[in-house]
Amino acid sequence: MSNMDVTQRNQVERSELGYAGSSRMFRPQSPRAMAAFTIIATIVAIVLCIAVLVTIESWSQWLVLGVIVLTVIGLIIAISPNRRDLSEAQRLAGD
Repeated sequence: MSNMDVTQRNQVERSELGYAGSSRMFRPQSPRAMAAFTIIATIVAIVLCIAVLVTIESWSQWLVLGVIVLTVIGLIIAISPNRRDLSEAQRLAGD
């Protein structure tokens, strides 16, 4: 950041970039577009799940799949916009 001028630094440090309620977060353009995406994503997920169930043959493959699923769940929890910061939780516990 030391090689930035004032306008570039202000662009990076804008408060709206980190705020979950800001207009910079993902918003679908129309309800129809969101519904279409949801339907297509659901169909693709079902097809992939069926392919996995047909393809897996041994317990070791099930183990790897389980670890992948747990990793994805952990990632979802880690990047959740509703997740409180640890320092905020510690500050509230100290009050």
